[in-house]
Amino acid sequence: MQPLLYADLVPWYHLLDPVADHLDDATAYQEAIEGASIPRPDTLLELGAGAGNNAFFFERRFRCTLTDLSEPMLGLSRAQNPECEHLAGDMRTLRLSRMFDSVMVHDAVGYMATVEDLRAAAETAFMHTRPGGGAVFAPDYVRETFHEHSSLHSGEDAARSLRCLEWAWDPDTADESYVVDYAFLLRDGATMKAVHDRHAEGLFTRATWEGVPEGAGYHVETMPRPFYDVETGTIFVCSRPNGALNRQ
Repeated sequence: MQPLLYADLVPWYHLLDPVADHLDDATAYQEAIEGASIPRPDTLLELGAGAGNNAFFFERRFRCTLTDLSEPMLGLSRAQNPECEHLAGDMRTLRLSRMFDSVMVHDAVGYMATVEDLRAAAETAFMHTRPGGGAVFAPDYVRETFHEHSSLHSGEDAARSLRCLEWAWDPDTADESYVVDYAFLLRDGATMKAVHDRHAEGLFTRATWEGVPEGAGYHVETMPRPFYDVETGTIFVCSRPNGALNRQ
């Protein structure tokens, strides 16, 4: 079952996560994408593109194909990025029978809750990356640098207001997962409602994040990903060697 944020709460999404907040991240990801591909990339497949907030900036540079598991989120992206191709699909099983210069997987990869899920997503990315192309994986956290974190969000439009407490924490440090709880207060005119939404996400070591794409056939390098103003994340920059075959 999808989290409420990507289903019933989609009409509120732009109040929680405005596109303008993605400029710095998208700029860093574009640099990583261009560094992973030889020659210079032109086409980009994004797995788990969500509302298309990164793609809003990517499409200035790449011809983008955007995929997501949530049809309502794809609807937001279609409205925001009408020039991009949009396709519904699960990053673990998507097969488009074509390749791209580059593949981008932003924080949606965090919903790969097991190593098996992560391996399936890496295989999907590899199968859609042309030889000489590259892929970028940008999880919110790796195990070594995870720490409990909470933050407050607010947003307004003409008729509605949102307040949200986001709390990332690890109920069991012995397993490979953590949770993010969102407590929403949503006001529409004179009506107020409270909503709790829990997201279960995978939490893997840096070695796992490097080893799984390598197992799919990539060469992997890393660069830091600043997140929440603290360097807790890592960008995994993956290159597909010319002539490489999927090892699975």
